[in-house]
Amino acid sequence: MSAIIKAEHLGFSYPDATPDQPPVLTDVNLEIEAGSFVAILGHNGSGKSTLAKHINALLTPTQGKLWVDGLDTSLPENLLPIREKVGMVFQNPDNQIVASVVEEDVAFGPENMGVPPKEIRERVDRALKMVGMYDLREHSPHLLSGGQKQRVAIAGIIAMMPQCIILDEATAMLDPIGRRETLDTIRMLNRDYGITVILITHHMDEAAQAQRLIVMSQGQVLADGTPQAVFQQVEKLRSAGLAVPETTALLYELKQEGFSVPLDAISDADCAAVLAELLD
Repeated sequence: MSAIIKAEHLGFSYPDATPDQPPVLTDVNLEIEAGSFVAILGHNGSGKSTLAKHINALLTPTQGKLWVDGLDTSLPENLLPIREKVGMVFQNPDNQIVASVVEEDVAFGPENMGVPPKEIRERVDRALKMVGMYDLREHSPHLLSGGQKQRVAIAGIIAMMPQCIILDEATAMLDPIGRRETLDTIRMLNRDYGITVILITHHMDEAAQAQRLIVMSQGQVLADGTPQAVFQQVEKLRSAGLAVPETTALLYELKQEGFSVPLDAISDADCAAVLAELLD
């Protein structure tokens, strides 16, 4: 697969930063393949959300370059084409809801893009069906649950037909049911429709569900690989103030005590199977 996102020596500092403040991003080099599901993990201040805003061209590099599907994000003429290719879902769904009826809210983006009315109708219906919200299309968004609101926000992005969706801490304000609904939706979009998904999170269990995990710390890429490979680097992650999944932590402690156990059994089921074998 070809890369839809490419960063070379990407660096960023805010204009009002003092000379003694370190850059928010420093020498970030990465490529994200089209159609992949990537999680970017890091604590507050690690640079993960700043990186997300570069991918959507909300911010432009102060050093290096970032391209979206071959378009240089630093060029003003590329701004609108990039935002048509990359949609962004933010932490609070209430901040993205602009209409008093679900289907009108989903239509807002395509209308601003100048899509013909007949096609808008088709896009809205398709997007709402994709996220399982079609039956609530005539409801008020403000009467929905947090998870339902976030699915409406995702539908609004889908209706603009992007190649990539970024979710910037999009589950942070949701209860466990809402988090699960949102994650199920984005996994389906990636699996069934080939949409590139970039999930910005600080939840280990969410990061573990991605195909690829990028860990950010102090504005740099600390680790990059499959979740199974990255979470085995327990001490490296802990040195950056990050935890590992409880399953990995348990297996790591057993390994430290001399037991021969793998560290890549990060799901509850896989970890349980390892423990069962150990007890036989």
